[in-house]
Amino acid sequence: MDERIIDIKHVSKSFGDKNVLRDISLYVKKGEFVTLLGPSGCGKTTLLRMLAGFLQPDEGEILMDGKDLTLVPPHQRRLNTVFQRYALFPHLDVYDNIAFGLKLKKTPSDEIDKKVRKVLKLVSMSDYEDRDVESLSGGQQQRIAIARAIVNQPEILLLDEPLAALDLKMRKDMQIELKEMHKKLGITFIYVTHDQEEALTLSDTIVVMNDGKIQQTGTPIDIYNEPVNCFVADFIGESNILNGRMLRDRRVSFINQEFDCVDEGFGEDVPVDVVVRPEDIYFTTDPARCQFKAKVNSCTFKGVHYEMWVDTESGYELMIQDYDPYPVGSEVMLYIDPDDIQVMKKERLANTYGCKVTGEGKVQFLDTDFECGTEGFQSGDSATATISFKDVELLDHEEDADLVGNIVSILYMGDRYHLTVKTETGENIWVDTNDIWDKGDFVGIKILPESIRLSKSAEGNE
Repeated sequence: MDERIIDIKHVSKSFGDKNVLRDISLYVKKGEFVTLLGPSGCGKTTLLRMLAGFLQPDEGEILMDGKDLTLVPPHQRRLNTVFQRYALFPHLDVYDNIAFGLKLKKTPSDEIDKKVRKVLKLVSMSDYEDRDVESLSGGQQQRIAIARAIVNQPEILLLDEPLAALDLKMRKDMQIELKEMHKKLGITFIYVTHDQEEALTLSDTIVVMNDGKIQQTGTPIDIYNEPVNCFVADFIGESNILNGRMLRDRRVSFINQEFDCVDEGFGEDVPVDVVVRPEDIYFTTDPARCQFKAKVNSCTFKGVHYEMWVDTESGYELMIQDYDPYPVGSEVMLYIDPDDIQVMKKERLANTYGCKVTGEGKVQFLDTDFECGTEGFQSGDSATATISFKDVELLDHEEDADLVGNIVSILYMGDRYHLTVKTETGENIWVDTNDIWDKGDFVGIKILPESIRLSKSAEGNE
């Protein structure tokens, strides 16, 4: 069994009233290349800074080789950090930047020289020891920052979006070099990025994070081919994400069509989410193989493939990627293999909130008073308010709104948009709409009285 070098157990962290990390548990094996992947604000850099010792968790513990790191100061931890801003010393040349940590440890001069020249060779900078660091390109400065970090022979190298400041070609070149360095050094890399392609290219293990929680941990192939929820499917690569219904084991319905699949254990006649990657929808000229028909409404050359959007006969829009183009307006026959259909349990079926009945025909949830039918309830009763996604109306003004919020995510479901709106109280409300909004839009939220259904249970959205 592979030995764990890092064990993170139930770690939480808040800044003021904002929960940045929520009950994070994760382990890292020795010699592994692990990437923390997620959008800005998901908590990945905060977790890395805790590993480095720059922050302390509010709850939980972080172990290295089975020993608690809580009271170990950063300079005594057997790890080093490479930052997005390289933090090189401008008054020192390349050699002295790399040798700085060794000199602090009072390492003998001949040993310093041997180690510095070894890492310069490793990062392909052997002829640059006398250069002024400010005369170097961004990629060269990044190599020096990595050399300075590994010259002290850490057991773990932490990398906080180290390639973000580089241009696209240099970033891709450095990805290859980092992968090679990891192989040569044999030490553990823990890498932070929001770049999905970078994570897929570099990692042995990817940890997908969002909103302070781990969404999924797995190999790049697992993360891409077997996403556990809509967020992961949407965040990693391109996806067709669709509402579906699991009819029975190995049989699912979506886009008003039944398909064979390989998934089991969902039950019968159960609402599900379905993911089909664009490259997994195939064109055919054989009517016997055709599962559904569509009309091509756009075709764009993307370099290695064509990206086409098609409208199905049942009113859904799908993205398809193929090496051969099909003309706009052409009628096409399509099929999907059972292995290429990923069925996922729905995270929620409607908006549900714990609420309090405040009077006849009035309830309070999301820190807001709403009118609704309260038959069977008395003032002061606790209840659950349920609102369908389609019954939440978004407005571009506040005057007629019940509350306001910001759109934080948009998921296209083939025939509608599924939006996540974060209210001023920090809680989410989910909306199905055909209207086009942008992420970050400030919106008014309107819920009509007849759209709110009350039940005795007091369980709401997490």
